[in-house]
Amino acid sequence: MDSHRVSGNAATATLLFALSLLVCWLAARDFMKMWRDDVLVPLPEYRRIMLSDYLPKLAGTPVDTPVFIQDSGRPGAAVMVLGGTHPNEPSSFLSAVVLLENARVEAGRLIVVPFAMHAGFRHNFPQEASPSFLHFTLPDGSERVFRYGSRDMQHILMWPGPDIYKHKPSGQELSGNENKNLNRSYPGDPNGTLAEQLGFAIMELIRRENVDLAFDLHEASPEYPVIDAIVAHERSMELAAAVAMELKGMDIEIRLEPSPKNLRGLSHREWGDGTDTLPILMETANPSQGRLRGRTDEALALTGKDKAYAKARDMGNLFIPYSNGDQPVALRVARHLTAIRLFLEMLGLFHEGKDIVVEGIPHYEDMIAKGVGYYLKPLPID
Repeated sequence: MDSHRVSGNAATATLLFALSLLVCWLAARDFMKMWRDDVLVPLPEYRRIMLSDYLPKLAGTPVDTPVFIQDSGRPGAAVMVLGGTHPNEPSSFLSAVVLLENARVEAGRLIVVPFAMHAGFRHNFPQEASPSFLHFTLPDGSERVFRYGSRDMQHILMWPGPDIYKHKPSGQELSGNENKNLNRSYPGDPNGTLAEQLGFAIMELIRRENVDLAFDLHEASPEYPVIDAIVAHERSMELAAAVAMELKGMDIEIRLEPSPKNLRGLSHREWGDGTDTLPILMETANPSQGRLRGRTDEALALTGKDKAYAKARDMGNLFIPYSNGDQPVALRVARHLTAIRLFLEMLGLFHEGKDIVVEGIPHYEDMIAKGVGYYLKPLPID
């Protein structure tokens, strides 16, 4: 009897061990899919280099990322658009991708960095139940896929993390997990952590390319006060105020926020203090990263529809209208691209000799009506 019981326990243990190995293999396979870079189809006018061109020690590391430069050959301003600072904020990198695949520069230069925190696209937060991928259908019926990553760099690249993160060079103390956050790492350190090296390389890009106007695109929770907003350094404020007024005239509600001088490490502060560029950070509302959300899946990231947020709206707890019970990604991309287009149109009015002409940026109503997939190019056939 005892021998039968022992034999049965051994068989059960063997089966459970085999099942655990299968689950681990399936999880590892899905996780490793995120190590494959998203395929881009830039217009041929763009020249592709790597961020490591501005800090060679980044070459071959997981944080190195493509930089695309389109030079019209005609005098004008240089403008940089940085997407993917936080890879769980999809309208940020999708807006940059749409510019990369549609925008043609007639005067000046346009620099696009679609995946700034490259290492953050290689994983997500399993405890957040985030989707791993976003799928878009193109007009020809084909599909494009983009990763939905994490706010921070991969932990293994920055392990072990400190309990308290001290920002360089201000010495300001922040939560230890902020050491993996690109938007707390500026102005960076060429000999610091990988996040600090990344921040330094982006600052070097701005300096060496003489960038006149620089955008850092973001998303935030609908319950976050700084939402559907432009955050401007004091040197950018006059131009930002004019753009905000124009957006309001188009019935696009926007908040205009000054960059706090005592909050260090963020792009809208350090870019302005450490370079000659005019920094602009923009936020749209992303329910899939909020704290009040219900089920978290690809549909939420794409449509923004969430019963919990609809309830929060009825209770007056949101800082966006959420009038139709959704916040689709096409609306969020439309907000970013419309604001960028207005900044480009007005830049020369406020800064003499800094005109830039960019054609092909989708208009607000068109993006909302047609969707993001309409403006993505089919993948090349191997």
